[in-house]
Amino acid sequence: SYNINADLVAGNVAASLSAEKLLILTDVPGILDEKGKLIPTLSKKEVQRLIKKGVISKGMLPKVEAALFAVERGVRKAHIIDGRAPHALLLEIFTDQGIGTEIVA
Repeated sequence: SYNINADLVAGNVAASLSAEKLLILTDVPGILDEKGKLIPTLSKKEVQRLIKKGVISKGMLPKVEAALFAVERGVRKAHIIDGRAPHALLLEIFTDQGIGTEIVA
C-alpha cells in the first residue's frame, strides 16, 4: 500500500490535463494571514514568503504546494475554498470576490 497525499495528486492531475483551474475543498476558509484574516489572492512569491514566515504550515502546506505545482505548470488559477460553506463552488467561480483564496501565476 502507498500513502499518497490527495492534494498533491490533484495538483499533478490538473497540471497534466492543462486544466484551467484547480479547486481544492477544505474545512477552513482559505489561506489566512498572521492575524487570521482570509487572503483572497496570492502570487507565487507571496505564497513562498508566507511559507518561510511559518504562516502557511501543517495541513495547509500540501494544499498550497499542490496549487503552486499546478500553477507553475500552466494551470491559470488554483483555488482553496471552504467546502463546508453552502454553494462554495458557485460563489468562488461566479462572483468577483469569491469566498476562498486563489493562487495565480
